[in-house]
Amino acid sequence: MKRGAIFVDENDYGLDSRLLFYIEDAIQDGVVLPNGNKRVISKHVHFVELKEDGTAVNAGYAPYLDYRALGEEEREVVMNYVRQQRWLTHGVEDLAQGYAISKIIPEHFSQVKEHKTKMLNKIAKAVKDRMTQEIQYWDFRAIELREKEAAGKGNQRLTSANAARRAEELEARMQKRLTEIDNERMISAMPPVIVGGSLVIPKGLLQILMHHNDPDIFSEGDKRAIEYAGMKAVMDIERKLGYLPTDVSAEKCGYDVESEIPKEKQTGEGCLRFIEVKGRVKGATTVTISKNEILTGLNQPDKFILAIVEVDGQNTRTVYLKKPFRSAPDFTATSVNYDIMDLIRNAEIIFQE
Repeated sequence: MKRGAIFVDENDYGLDSRLLFYIEDAIQDGVVLPNGNKRVISKHVHFVELKEDGTAVNAGYAPYLDYRALGEEEREVVMNYVRQQRWLTHGVEDLAQGYAISKIIPEHFSQVKEHKTKMLNKIAKAVKDRMTQEIQYWDFRAIELREKEAAGKGNQRLTSANAARRAEELEARMQKRLTEIDNERMISAMPPVIVGGSLVIPKGLLQILMHHNDPDIFSEGDKRAIEYAGMKAVMDIERKLGYLPTDVSAEKCGYDVESEIPKEKQTGEGCLRFIEVKGRVKGATTVTISKNEILTGLNQPDKFILAIVEVDGQNTRTVYLKKPFRSAPDFTATSVNYDIMDLIRNAEIIFQE
């Protein structure tokens, strides 16, 4: 991606190509390292997709996992198409960076600052409490020894001057440590860096460029209708069950619905449910799951739910599956076709309607 690559999105039947940018952003504090740079305390990788009209979106954690490389027969045709796209050469990196600065980095900065501030407050309190006790002890010892010395009962091994000096040293150490903590509070965001980028060609556009009459292109409306029916069914179910669902399908984060669990319903599994929705026409026996979705399910087994929605006109039947996947897909795979009944048999059914 550092040189620029071209991917194909097999799950997109649209006709609009888009750019995928790989962006790094870092958060630093006020601690200066020996090389003169400030210390980086957090670094994140983000993916931003940019359309021809300048619209940018957060592409999620690893969208490239769902894409495939161009085939040899496709390369020349696509390159001819790319050469005609003037928008690819006019300020696209600036638009991607601008989106990251305004939409993505503030959230990262806020999370880091909140966490760091809480931690530093605890450390500062602990330092003050411990060091103040030590300082007070040696101040008291200095007074006590001074009185004994005045009465001719001084201790040659520990004098009042030594005790007072010890209290002063501890005071200086405490102030130095508190100053270091104050420097750590000076948190700031560094400018985002575009590490790489790629052009994403949707399957619908590729089929037209290759002059293939793929029936799937002409059934796009039906596919969209089924997807919408599946999403609506799941959103309605979540609300009925007392959860607070949000459609995050456009973010390509490995699931379609992020459903917040109210406090009274929360358990040790967390406060969110990650639901991947698969709408299927009645009678369908298989379902295609992208690599990103499978890995999300494997990495978040307690939060991830696969919702399979059978759509029959205006009627729907939905089943929620927990831990539906047993292993990660092959390294070269972008998606896996599963038999629906096998998924249901091997998973934990937590809801069906």
